[in-house]
Amino acid sequence: MTRSTALPLAAIAVMAVIFIFDTVTDMEIAVAVFYVAVVLFSVGFLHRRGIMLLASACIALTVLSYFLTQSGSPRAGLINCVISIAAFGLTTYLCLRTAAAEAAARNAQAQLAHVTRVTTLGELTASIAHEVNQPLAAIVTNGNACQRWLAAEPPNLGQATSTLERIVEDAMRASEVVARIRALVKRAPFVKTPLDLNETVLEAIALARNEIEQNDVSVRMALADGLPPVPADKIQLQQVILNLVANAVDAVRSTDAGPRELKIETRLHDGDGVLVGVHDSGAGFGRQDPERLFDPFHTTKPGGMGMGLAISRSIVEAHGGRIWAAAGTSRGTVLRFTLPQS
Repeated sequence: MTRSTALPLAAIAVMAVIFIFDTVTDMEIAVAVFYVAVVLFSVGFLHRRGIMLLASACIALTVLSYFLTQSGSPRAGLINCVISIAAFGLTTYLCLRTAAAEAAARNAQAQLAHVTRVTTLGELTASIAHEVNQPLAAIVTNGNACQRWLAAEPPNLGQATSTLERIVEDAMRASEVVARIRALVKRAPFVKTPLDLNETVLEAIALARNEIEQNDVSVRMALADGLPPVPADKIQLQQVILNLVANAVDAVRSTDAGPRELKIETRLHDGDGVLVGVHDSGAGFGRQDPERLFDPFHTTKPGGMGMGLAISRSIVEAHGGRIWAAAGTSRGTVLRFTLPQS
């Protein structure tokens, strides 16, 4: 039996028990007030309409129990009935208000994440142009070569065919770049699918490659082999990686001491999760509390929004993971996040 089936059945069973006890006990005993617990319990697995239907069922059962109860004072029973209905009616109203507020907060968070993602993408425009330009330039070069092979006397069909195959490969590569960019910009619903973490990291780094090269930053990859698939939303996870990399590039760009280096690592974590880490060789965060780095609107960059790391934390925590910052071994900052395997 799945969780989605077990929870509604458990709620129905509890309602049945409350109804039986409410019916067989004296009217002076307000057993029906325990329907409040059922309403509170249902918030975890029912939507707004379902909660309202369940609350209506509780009211109907309370009224029916009042008419079926044989012992006790009818007047006291009526008072208890009204009080019980008022109690779980008020509880239902507060639960619905809370659920609506949480939904509004999630929607606002999603909109803000989308704005930040597009802003990040705007900062990576040069990288995008670089990514698309490479396969397009290769297509032009191979197209010219193909024309020469075909114009030869006699035409070199073998070389022309090979060149055409390379053109198709480059066109597909350009299409994949465009598809990645469209997916990053598109405001898509939160969907978890099993992801190859290393592949997701490499795709995110590819989007930031030109920015990394323009700032003369060297990147060292330390990606562990054999990592299990991670259930996550690919676009949101790439946004987190882009945010961490952009933050690290800014950190090393602002210092002239030592080499400009980034290290990207992936590995197993605590046996039942995976870890992604971004190490930079910047100046570090000094005596500042590392937790402040994730506060909304907290930024050390001129013109920065101060939302990249805050949104990264919300995305990671929505996936059941954790993100934190620590001082590097010799210098700089290490930003790490973990995700559960299931």
